Amino acid sequence: MDFAHSPRAVELQDRLQAFMARHVAPVEHLYQEQVENGHRYHRPPILEQLKRQARAEGLWNLFLPGDHGAGLTNLDYAPLAEIMGRISWASEIFNCSAPDTGNMEVLALYGTPEQQRRWLDPLLSGEIRSAFSMTEPQVASSDATNIQCGIHRDGGDYVINGRKWYTSGAMSEDCKILIVMGKTDPDNPNRHLQQSMILVPRETPGVRIIRDMRVFGYDDAPVGHPEIVYDKVRVPVDNLLLGEGRGFEIAQGRLGPGRIHHCMRLIGCAQRALELMCARAQSRVAFGKPLGEQGPVREDIAHSWCEIEQARLLTLRAAEKMDREGNKAARDLIAAAKVVVPNMAVRVIDRAIQIHGAAGVSQDTFLAEAYSYARFMRIGDGPDQVHLAQLGKGLLKRYGTPG
Repeated sequence: MDFAHSPRAVELQDRLQAFMARHVAPVEHLYQEQVENGHRYHRPPILEQLKRQARAEGLWNLFLPGDHGAGLTNLDYAPLAEIMGRISWASEIFNCSAPDTGNMEVLALYGTPEQQRRWLDPLLSGEIRSAFSMTEPQVASSDATNIQCGIHRDGGDYVINGRKWYTSGAMSEDCKILIVMGKTDPDNPNRHLQQSMILVPRETPGVRIIRDMRVFGYDDAPVGHPEIVYDKVRVPVDNLLLGEGRGFEIAQGRLGPGRIHHCMRLIGCAQRALELMCARAQSRVAFGKPLGEQGPVREDIAHSWCEIEQARLLTLRAAEKMDREGNKAARDLIAAAKVVVPNMAVRVIDRAIQIHGAAGVSQDTFLAEAYSYARFMRIGDGPDQVHLAQLGKGLLKRYGTPG
């Protein structure tokens, strides 16, 4: 199987790496300082500056195929996402950050021309941000059919009532639109036709942000993950996406690419942790010799490299099959990557933390924040157990009957 990237993708890799080295890496800590010392949910000035530079250099909307984006395949985008993933907030510089990527894909695939004009165009230009409101605190949202948020038709409007949390992106002052998943037909005997998705402007009366949720103590400002109550929120019927009962279908179309994008970014995160691990092992001396001369440390480094390479190949394999046969045909590989990559990243980052000692859990390296992200992604976009169950069911169906 050929994982060679197109000449255009190789050229973009070189340009993106140069941009990251020249403009982003030197201000990694400045970004955090501006978040902490300014309005926490306001776009930091350094981010705005970098976004203008990236767009001027054509490093923009790299994730989106077709007329709306750069037109890259999933395979060509993979190394670009990996490069961005080395710094947690870098993908926004290039308008390639979640949840906006998934929301733009939804609007590009399923939005009406008016919905695209009002919401997709400003998202593509980086003028606004968005959020995806699906997970609920009162039900096991790993089973999306459990969702209880109600969406009821009332004349020319839909009325929304429900409670969501971990609505990533909704704390940002730039967030102007929420994609909300709820039930329009809760009594439908087909549980996968009960749900719909609807566009809710963030400033709509009845949208109440209760609190920002934390992930291992991080609030992830300026993006945030708030708990939101939708209290008699009224929006026009034209805000519905695709049609009543199509929410589960949209979710599956949205989450396939989103899952693989997270895997791509996590590989970059793990690769950076490995490089820091190696540098630390060479520079620190314990018991009379560098850490890198200690057998267990060398083994940790070697295991980490092997695991990253395995995860990278699996992710590329999934991306290539998505390009060649479509997202549905690649669902087993996507599920496998979504299990393998976050678990790999957790292990590699944990080893890097161990080799760094106290510095590894401090704010002086990116490792503690990276660990939080990797561990969360064993839950985000579907927990390991759901993907394993789906994958196991498919494999039993495929191979369980004796030949």
